[in-house]
Amino acid sequence: MVETDRYRVEGMLTLPREGYRSRVSDHVNRRDQEFFTILNAQLMALDGSGRDWDTPVLMLARRHIRLIVPASDGA
Repeated sequence: MVETDRYRVEGMLTLPREGYRSRVSDHVNRRDQEFFTILNAQLMALDGSGRDWDTPVLMLARRHIRLIVPASDGA
């Protein structure tokens, strides 16, 4: 789950299987990557306006991310 100033985004972020950058924190802190690809993204407006939407692929710019919370494996 990722939060921006306007939306809460839930979806799938693919990480390397093992080794360097296989943790969420390592992957997100890569300075050479300005956008993150989130698959099966569900966006919920934080202002309660109901402007929620879904998209199969979302390219999210690093500068808009305010919070990242990994979902549990069972979620």
